[in-house]
Amino acid sequence: MSEWTKGFWAMIAVCTTWGLSPIFYHALGGVPVLEVLAHRTLWSLVLFLVILGFQRRLGELWRAITGPWAGRIALAALMISANWGVFIWAVQAGHVVQSSLGYYIYPLIAVLLGVVIFRERLGGVQALAVLMALTAVVTLTWGLGVAPWISLSLATTMGLYGVIKKSLPLGPTLSVAAEVALLAPLALIWLLLQGAGILPDAPPLAFGSNAGITFLLVFSGVITAIPLVLFSYAARRVEMTTMGLMFYLNPTLQFLCAVVVFGEPVTRWHMIAFAMIWAAIAIYTAASIRQARRGAPLANG
Repeated sequence: MSEWTKGFWAMIAVCTTWGLSPIFYHALGGVPVLEVLAHRTLWSLVLFLVILGFQRRLGELWRAITGPWAGRIALAALMISANWGVFIWAVQAGHVVQSSLGYYIYPLIAVLLGVVIFRERLGGVQALAVLMALTAVVTLTWGLGVAPWISLSLATTMGLYGVIKKSLPLGPTLSVAAEVALLAPLALIWLLLQGAGILPDAPPLAFGSNAGITFLLVFSGVITAIPLVLFSYAARRVEMTTMGLMFYLNPTLQFLCAVVVFGEPVTRWHMIAFAMIWAAIAIYTAASIRQARRGAPLANG
């Protein structure tokens, strides 16, 4: 199996896990967002420490967070943490339709960043698809009377995260472990303050209140760490434009969760925007397949 193929299947696994994750975080609806965010950070770190300890690579982790790439790792950690926080809040607040739209927009951001930063080639038909997706966002903004800030925040932070990960010369496990290691002190401080009742208007810690919630908070580390490792693995083997195309599996599953599982309302403007984006996906996919059959790669990056 080629390295590109391994990256392809890794990205499929990532998108499936993230696409069904609203079901998981909906079960944590009574837990404050920042507590969920703190726990998924800390338990992810625990998992990474076990993995790296088993591999006898803990020294590499220390060198990563104190070496020349520490600033870039910190920036990646900031982007993914912001993405996590917005997503968890969106699920708990009943805005999974908005979050799914954000991850539909993300490939647009990924394509543009791939073209601008990595000089990946974009044909005329692909450019038309990108323009259609942009028009869909403008249409939704006009129809609802407000910009879809949840969607735009999720798309932008994920796009920038992918760019940073692509340029980091670290292996997938090590790079993601370094990110959560830098976030862990902040997460621990937050939980200590919340547990001590120092934070104004903060409820008591949900962790330990019952076995089910405690298990879900611990397990959040697993469903956080493993997809991030796979995403980092794929980002170094698959072009940004291809990753953007594959990523549509994630919001499709999220949209189905929103409508079928949670029964969220979908307005006429949402359906118009989604129809335009789905049409853009079809155009982009058809053009990509034609280029592949001619032996011309979609992107050069």
